[in-house]
Amino acid sequence: MSGGFSATCSSVLRVALLLALVGAGAVPLRAGENWPQFRGPHADGSSVAQGLPITFDETENVLWKTPLHGKAWSSPVVWGQQIWMSTATKDGKELGAVCVDAETGKILHEVVVFRIEKPQFCHPMNSYGTPTPVIEKGRIYLHFGVHGSACLDTASATTLWTRQDFPCDHFRGPASSPIVVDDLLVLTFDGVDVQYLVALAKLTGKTVWKRERKIAYDTAETDYHKAYSTPALIEVNGHQQLVSPSAGATIAYDPKTGEEIWRVRSGGMNAAALPVFGNGLVYATSAAGGYQLFAVRPDGHGDVTDTHVAWQFAKNVPTRSSQILLAERLFMISDAGVISCVDAKSGLSIWQKRLGGAFSASPLVAEGRIYFFGEDGEVPVIAAADEYKLLANNKLGDGFMASPAVYNNSLILRSRSQLYRIGKAR
Repeated sequence: MSGGFSATCSSVLRVALLLALVGAGAVPLRAGENWPQFRGPHADGSSVAQGLPITFDETENVLWKTPLHGKAWSSPVVWGQQIWMSTATKDGKELGAVCVDAETGKILHEVVVFRIEKPQFCHPMNSYGTPTPVIEKGRIYLHFGVHGSACLDTASATTLWTRQDFPCDHFRGPASSPIVVDDLLVLTFDGVDVQYLVALAKLTGKTVWKRERKIAYDTAETDYHKAYSTPALIEVNGHQQLVSPSAGATIAYDPKTGEEIWRVRSGGMNAAALPVFGNGLVYATSAAGGYQLFAVRPDGHGDVTDTHVAWQFAKNVPTRSSQILLAERLFMISDAGVISCVDAKSGLSIWQKRLGGAFSASPLVAEGRIYFFGEDGEVPVIAAADEYKLLANNKLGDGFMASPAVYNNSLILRSRSQLYRIGKAR
């Protein structure tokens, strides 16, 4: 362990982590609270659910398991007793959604929303159903990148509106998830040809604003212009900001108008992680190249690269999964299975531990424990502390590309072919 932290400090940290979840930035996730979007109600992978199992496998703590058709990496979202996910055929010619009863695992709805005659190429690592939907009372918003966006009625699974008129060459398939901001549905299109955000009126699907990114790239090679990130909604001095990483830059927008507030020339390509906010700093990644992981003060205007970047970190930073921020600690796992704990105020490494394996899904934290989800089905669970402590090393399913959800103090996990509810029998 580096940095001179003692065992006493680790105990203090555990208390601080719990207080941080209750304090600024994260409201406790109560039993029965909804999981409406990618990474949960606060888009940070945190839950204050009680009693999530630490150990599980195909026979232990599995409340139910439901087979899923097709190939789709979207994460589950939960509203009430419904679990929804985007679905897609492997060839991308049928795109839709499936709804599962959270108590029984029974499929309630399975619908095809779009039939695509000639889908764009999708890399085998990706899927045509990777973007995670957003759900709210009575409605779910699906997004498949250039191939279409739609709003469905959650009671009947009927389609309320669709849009298929936003051009973008994703080059390797879509992955950016939509978010809802008040009455707007915000979509991200970062292709090799065009890069922009668009906000739709969520009730009608009509365009409210569209904003070109206008990034000055370091190279004319268009493969270095694409990204797959989801914006984070934060509040700074009483004003909302949409922080949206892309290839070459990370940009904050006014969500009501799409006007740019600030930007950092962070470089890189394929940015995918959802930024997190705390300690007066935004933490974002540039994925392949560039600043990798960096912290920026979000109170500036214009180009703040030289004035507001607090620190950078570039050792074993993941290119796909997002970070966990707890109080003054960042936890993350690299694509190759290296877990890191970083001081969130200074950017200094506290510890790193190589587990091995491949990881793309974003982690989950609850009760001072962090769950990671591997592409081969490994689910290591560690203590959120200033010393590395492995609590369990589970194996489940045929591998995880989707990130987890929480329902009534149980885990909702989507593997490549199954949906699991993991919890303790009552």
